[in-house]
Amino acid sequence: MQKTRGAIFRPSRRQVLVTGVIVASGVSAWGLWPASGYVGDTLTPVEAHQEARGGRIVLVDIRRPDEWAQTGTAKDAHRLDMRRADFLAELDVLVEGDRSRPVALICARGVRSDRMSQRLTDAGFTNVIDVPEGMLGSSAGPGWLSRDLPVVK
Repeated sequence: MQKTRGAIFRPSRRQVLVTGVIVASGVSAWGLWPASGYVGDTLTPVEAHQEARGGRIVLVDIRRPDEWAQTGTAKDAHRLDMRRADFLAELDVLVEGDRSRPVALICARGVRSDRMSQRLTDAGFTNVIDVPEGMLGSSAGPGWLSRDLPVVK
């Protein structure tokens, strides 16, 4: 009985070229992929609660109405669905036209508040604050609900 060795795989030039193009494209795309858009101020839920209760910030819950119904809203937060066509106009009403007034955004896990914080900054709001833990918690921390902070149903 003859011993047979396993076949050695040798990729063709085409396979090497295609693999190289795929890897190079992936590396390029990674470099172009937008990182976390917002680099401004942040607050923990405890800090946001204290600041909102003291009237030093306008706390805005930007989640959807069905999310508000499921978990309630942070006490002293204004409910303003970020998908509304008149979102900026309604936010202007909340800050009484003063776009330098501190506005803190909270969502479920900090993803939407991060994005909206950058969008508001781009729209001329000069004191936007993100609450990256959100209501449910994220890699930034346990969140409003897990910290047993007050909610309004």
